[in-house]
Amino acid sequence: MLVMPVILLQTVGCFSAMHPLQRVLRAQRCLRWGPLASVSRLLLRTCRACCNLSSTACPSPETQQEDGVRKDFSSRLAAGPTFQHFLRSASVPQEKLSSPDVEDPPPYLTVDELLGRQRKVYLETYGCQMNVNDTEIAWSILQKSGYLRTSNLQEADVILLVTCSIREKAEQTIWNRLRHLKALKTKRLRSRVPLKIGILGCMAERLKEEILNREKMVDILAGPDAYRDLPRLLAVAESGQQAANVLLSLDETYADVMPVQTSPSATSAFVSIMRGCDNMCSYCIVPFTRGRERSRPVASILEEVRKLSEQGLKEVTLLGQNVNSFRDNSEVQFNNAVSTNLSRGFSTNYKAKQGGLRFAHLLDQVSRIDPEMRIRFTSPHPKDFPDEVLQLIHERDNICKHIHLPAQSGSSRVLEAMRRGYSREAYVELIHHIREFIPGVSLSSDFIAGFCGETEEDHLQTVSLLREVQYNTGFLFAYSMRQKTRAYHRLKDDVPEEVKSRRLEELITVFRKEATKANKTSVGCTQLVLVEGLSKRSATDLCGRNDGNLKVIFPDVEMEDVTNSGLRVRAQPGDYVLVKITSASSQTLKGHVLCKTTLKDSSACC
Repeated sequence: MLVMPVILLQTVGCFSAMHPLQRVLRAQRCLRWGPLASVSRLLLRTCRACCNLSSTACPSPETQQEDGVRKDFSSRLAAGPTFQHFLRSASVPQEKLSSPDVEDPPPYLTVDELLGRQRKVYLETYGCQMNVNDTEIAWSILQKSGYLRTSNLQEADVILLVTCSIREKAEQTIWNRLRHLKALKTKRLRSRVPLKIGILGCMAERLKEEILNREKMVDILAGPDAYRDLPRLLAVAESGQQAANVLLSLDETYADVMPVQTSPSATSAFVSIMRGCDNMCSYCIVPFTRGRERSRPVASILEEVRKLSEQGLKEVTLLGQNVNSFRDNSEVQFNNAVSTNLSRGFSTNYKAKQGGLRFAHLLDQVSRIDPEMRIRFTSPHPKDFPDEVLQLIHERDNICKHIHLPAQSGSSRVLEAMRRGYSREAYVELIHHIREFIPGVSLSSDFIAGFCGETEEDHLQTVSLLREVQYNTGFLFAYSMRQKTRAYHRLKDDVPEEVKSRRLEELITVFRKEATKANKTSVGCTQLVLVEGLSKRSATDLCGRNDGNLKVIFPDVEMEDVTNSGLRVRAQPGDYVLVKITSASSQTLKGHVLCKTTLKDSSACC
């Protein structure tokens, strides 16, 4: 489908950045296959819209100059391009623009119209850590196009919501937010630049045109793989049109985009190493909103981590929807026939993948960059924990001894319905294996209450798993059926909402009781803590996180600095300190600080 600045269900996105021959092949492929029967109707709708554009489609201009700009835009839009334009482009070399920060504009836009011209962008992030990282990627792209960032909603020219679709409640939060923003948009003074509102991320990808039809005040949609197209989408929106790009990619990883850290005082950062998921668990919407798995080249990840180290950050978290299934195929010499090693007793819903640089290699290389920088990773799948990964976690002081191991259920029958690829017995065996490999490891997990067909006996088996494992941290939710998933098409959401709520409360109660027991084993121990800043509940206390990712609270007092003998200091964000734990709950540890230290010398004050 050709890229046009009108309401599109799916657009090709960044068409003009391709080689001319690629444009033709992509256009032909869209016309033949995707998105199936709707393409021809969309193309017809696009052509009609281009021919019928007039000044009445745009907001009334406040000045004669703005009127001239919009009329010029509409006339160029009505004039093309057509499909023949892209066919001709295959034999006509495209001249490169002199500006390195602006993509080649489509024929209906100029380079100047792709620039932000210092318009202010307000970004709100909802959902997981990947969305936090996506916000930084989107802002990096917009910043290079000349936009400014604002933390004041009232002065924003553009408001972008980075959204989540994992549960119905997450989407309802966005609908509620849009109602508030609609009032803000209506009240915007006519003398100011019209306010533009955009929906980014998974909700845009899942609902597509439903958002544009339901909320006319939304100006742009951008799926998780379309952030490079944001300058074009916003330029189109300036003409008064709605614009969308929700095309999923087989290769987009934003490897060449350096995320812009949003907090100047941050001590840690997220580094995305792969995107998408191939597991196709029956309850999960992620493969449909994030696409297939693809991994960044190792070299680009290492470069980003080095830059973060040079900026003084003390912790990075490697991110991915299935982070430990990382597989870099960018270097041909490593594309051998070696198959993926899975955890014992685990299987996949797809054919075994071969070749590439795997997660163990990446983890090894990242941990060598800065011995004083902590390394974490999330969110993994239990199937992808071969011994070489566990050995690295055990050996390297700067790889945190914390593993997130999503179980989802304690019932083998429910796990099979979820298509998780393991039984309860295999999962428990992996837990024992990890604890043998990494003594003192901190474990966290995810659980779903009330999945399709879950009986009371299934629920009790999940309760017993919580008691058996004694996780340090847990994330528990009631099941929320999502359209497009296998469960939506093949299973019945037959557990009443009141039963889901009761079971969830029971799981939370048991988790907190067992987590408190697990965390109390730390009382009397000395733990290394990375200071994050002041405690939210007390101006006289500091907070940080230990190796196991538990929050630790301690008084803000002077202490010895073992890195400068005899000097007494107060802890600052980014410092490593040793804290003796005096009490514990299901979520927090408390203690008193002993000294400031380093990762390497953390045993000096023990």
